[in-house]
Amino acid sequence: MIYKFKSKATGDLVMMGPVGDQMLGIIGKSPSAQGILPAASLPAAIAALEQAVAADEAARAGSHDASDTEEEARPGGGDKVSLRARAWPLVEMMRRAQRENADIVWGV
Repeated sequence: MIYKFKSKATGDLVMMGPVGDQMLGIIGKSPSAQGILPAASLPAAIAALEQAVAADEAARAGSHDASDTEEEARPGGGDKVSLRARAWPLVEMMRRAQRENADIVWGV
């Protein structure tokens, strides 16, 4: 599945299924082919994503040791894309939509 998030306040945002599923799960939404994030729910959704990013970064910082460094140094090794990098486009979309009191929808 591919998610295409839309809002009157921003351009469209496309996410591949697993990443979209992860983002929706973090904000308390079940992965689905279509849905809506009402403008009123955006502050809580932004906070949930920011908390998940902070927890992910703390976990990454705590798990780095010599073997992690060696793994990441090899081509194709280590985690390539952080949760912060994956969540940032959606968080920015949410912030813009919140400023304009606009909903975010997908699959419609």
